[in-house]
Amino acid sequence: MNARRVLVVDDSTFMRIALRRIIESEGAMTVVGEARNGREAVTLARDLKPDIITMDVEMPEFDGLEAMKQIIAANRPAPIMIMVSGHTQSGTEATIKALSLGAVDFVSKSSSFAAEDLGHVDSELKEKLRYWANQPAPLPPRVRVQPATALQSTDTKPLLQPRTPRGQVDLVVVAVSTGGPQMLGSFLANAAPLGAPMVIAQHMPPKFTTSLASLLANETRLNVREGTHRMALPPGSVTIIPGGGDGIVARSAAGFELRLTTHDALVHPCGDLLFETAAMVARHPVGVILTGMGSDGTKGALQLLRRRSPVLVQAPKTCVVSGMPTAAIEAGVASEALPPDGIGQRLVLWTGAGYTPKTELAETL
Repeated sequence: MNARRVLVVDDSTFMRIALRRIIESEGAMTVVGEARNGREAVTLARDLKPDIITMDVEMPEFDGLEAMKQIIAANRPAPIMIMVSGHTQSGTEATIKALSLGAVDFVSKSSSFAAEDLGHVDSELKEKLRYWANQPAPLPPRVRVQPATALQSTDTKPLLQPRTPRGQVDLVVVAVSTGGPQMLGSFLANAAPLGAPMVIAQHMPPKFTTSLASLLANETRLNVREGTHRMALPPGSVTIIPGGGDGIVARSAAGFELRLTTHDALVHPCGDLLFETAAMVARHPVGVILTGMGSDGTKGALQLLRRRSPVLVQAPKTCVVSGMPTAAIEAGVASEALPPDGIGQRLVLWTGAGYTPKTELAETL
């Protein structure tokens, strides 16, 4: 495979030098240009046709969000966009907006350029570059290929294990990672009105989930909020576990509440932990595994399987990154694979007061 061509965009000379060294140390990538601001980035993207762009979010005059919009609009196929974001409020808000509009991922940095911060950027950016260097540019969510109606393994054993709730669903738990901000708005819009609380474990560092919850609340006009310790989880609410930590669901006098905690996991918030506690405390829970790298959610889904509770996964062909849904399908813990709008519609049906198992059994794959 030819070396992937990368354009580096950052208003800091120091960061451009550091990012070039990080990128070119991977061997499979070469930096073909450097831009000091968004205007230069738009011009160089047109002239150099890079495969990947690392885009600083906060730049004077012409920021990374505006540059990303223009680059995606003017280039087909659009380059893979990885945002490099600071921890300021404006930086996190712009990053979440960029992810919702087509950026595939982001790397967070501080403004101090301390050695430990560069080490974090080095390891995090390399991991993301290794993945995207071997991937084509993702299609925009609206034109992704719809999935086949059934998935089979090579030995003809069904990979999906059809299950429906044995009663009206009282809790929905969601695990999602890379690509989540692009599709969560549409997913939530199709999941309304929801007759049960929903709790989302979206892999993100601290502070970014505050901006994500605000964006989704504005987009959907639903009760989307970032969770706090012992926050009540009423039916119809959508609660995002704060980034960088973990959350579990517990019983309360009024129904359910969120409890914030820490867990020995590779990713945070951890979907496996959320699923495992849902299986313990809810009468009729449903798990949902959406787009993302890795396999988070699969281990926790096994506990839902033991309760005979459904686990809906996003159809791999509709994902920005299909790792998490595919892992659940291959492990035999998924009950159905659907596009995001189909999952949302299924949740509306299952959480509705009129749902009965007899009605739904006829619709199972």
